[in-house]
Amino acid sequence: MEEMQSNLFSDALDQAYRVRIEEFEGPLDLLLHLIKKNEVDIYNIPIAAITRQYLDYMEIMKELNLDIAGEFLVMAATLLQIKSRMLLPATPEEDGEAEIEDPRAELVRRLLEYQRYRDASQLLNCRNLLGREVFARKFDAPEFDELEPVEEPADVELFELIEAFQKVLARVSVDTFHDVVADGISIADRIGEVLSVLHVEKTVSFDALFTTGMTRDLLVVTFLSILELCKLKLIKVVQTENRGAIWLHLAAKEEEEGETPEAGDEVAAEEATPTA
Repeated sequence: MEEMQSNLFSDALDQAYRVRIEEFEGPLDLLLHLIKKNEVDIYNIPIAAITRQYLDYMEIMKELNLDIAGEFLVMAATLLQIKSRMLLPATPEEDGEAEIEDPRAELVRRLLEYQRYRDASQLLNCRNLLGREVFARKFDAPEFDELEPVEEPADVELFELIEAFQKVLARVSVDTFHDVVADGISIADRIGEVLSVLHVEKTVSFDALFTTGMTRDLLVVTFLSILELCKLKLIKVVQTENRGAIWLHLAAKEEEEGETPEAGDEVAAEEATPTA
């Protein structure tokens, strides 16, 4: 089944389009996301479970044709090395030592240091942008009307989007694995369709873009279109509560213009020149 699934992705997308993962987050962000998702102590990481989930994410990123940076592979090797060291019995020399260093210690130090710098960077970034893009908007979705959030909706990270897309794929019937006929729609075309929907609806749930009956190829094209729109800063992807529903709406600049931009033209140019 996994081989069939991989073939479907590669046939449809290998020569079509790639999203560079470094445009979003790095491996330390993924690890912090997994630690937060599993609600575990950063000082006592269950390395076996986290490593398995990390490799699962790498597999789905590979299937989606995301251009994984080398640092993701280095981190995968580091996690496997730590896992192996924790499984091996202590040597006689180590038994004689008063205190054996935890194999996870260096990784924990890197995560804490990175988290401090990332939080500081986000704080400074918010200060620089304070008031620059303040605008009034109306969410037409009734779910938004009923909610009274204490704070602004939080931006959704790449890995949360991937997790949401994994759930979408899990709902797809196995019968669609055999439907390898292309839907005849490019990522550029799908970007135009998504923007058209957002101009009309103002805000759309992530799941609403993946309707029943869509083939697996079209699901993948839709997800890559969302990633490209995020990279181009044409849309905002937010959650009103932790691990709640994911919502898409137009970025402030895009909504003010009031017209669907020719974003598809830029993507079409990228599609015409596949990444090596």
